[in-house]
Amino acid sequence: MARLPSLNGLRAFEAAARHLSFTRAAAELNVTQTAISHQIKRLEDELGLRLFVRQNRSLALTPQARDYLPLVRAAFDDLRLATERLVRKDNAKVLTVSTIASLAAKWLLPRLTAFQEAHPGIDVRITTSTNLVDFRKDDVDAAIRYGRGHWPGVRAEWLMADELFPVCSPALLQGDRPLRRPEDLAHHTLLQASGGYDDDWRLWLTAAGLPVEMSRQGRLSFDLSLMTVQAAIDGLGVAIGRTAYVQDDVAKGRLVVPFKMALPSDAGFYLVTPEGRTDPPKLRSFRQWLKGAAQQRNAASNSVQR
Repeated sequence: MARLPSLNGLRAFEAAARHLSFTRAAAELNVTQTAISHQIKRLEDELGLRLFVRQNRSLALTPQARDYLPLVRAAFDDLRLATERLVRKDNAKVLTVSTIASLAAKWLLPRLTAFQEAHPGIDVRITTSTNLVDFRKDDVDAAIRYGRGHWPGVRAEWLMADELFPVCSPALLQGDRPLRRPEDLAHHTLLQASGGYDDDWRLWLTAAGLPVEMSRQGRLSFDLSLMTVQAAIDGLGVAIGRTAYVQDDVAKGRLVVPFKMALPSDAGFYLVTPEGRTDPPKLRSFRQWLKGAAQQRNAASNSVQR
């Protein structure tokens, strides 16, 4: 059997031939241009023929290299496919879900036990991020994101909407400055999450017919919604709540909804998955369960403000 040429040399050749540039090949393979030149020279010595011809600062393939390139490229494609199949087989029971930290803590994780009990063979891994997932690069099977669902290159499926309404500790309904009417908010600290939620208080106060200046009164701001909710539970002030983040705490009496008025949000939560791919069984199971959990939440949220 003929001795196989250097794998590094073949990788350098394939990249340089595709770009017709040693510089761009070096950038792609994260090595120096000198390293590419040495690898190509070594490969040419092993094969006993030239692969590239320099022409007025440009690079061209020799006739032998043009015949060789499709076979090398096909070999690398076969290696990638075999590796992908191997990794998929090993990860067939591992489901990685990316979501927002506050949604994970306040809504998804408390319900995830039900999925694990129904599908004990699937190992669920939760990662948190606010960035839209790049399924070609990120090791993620699915994501849950907040927005309007208009994201290119992915499949976005509606899960649930949000409503905005104030929430607070039951203790704030009593005491020296009881919270009984929306106007009483002027005597309390307003709790606010940043990162896309900065306008929530202004929107709700405007809808309630109150001066927007109240939204700029003394208030506490937090990076995460879950921190804002916890501050409200601890009695530090009144938070502008979103259904997904406060529903369970209201149901368990840790928070109360002092006023009846709720403001619909113009965005919601979506399940985001790769576009144009066949779902593996683990993702089909998770999608079915997640949609069912979201439907239950939507039904229950109708009574949160009552």
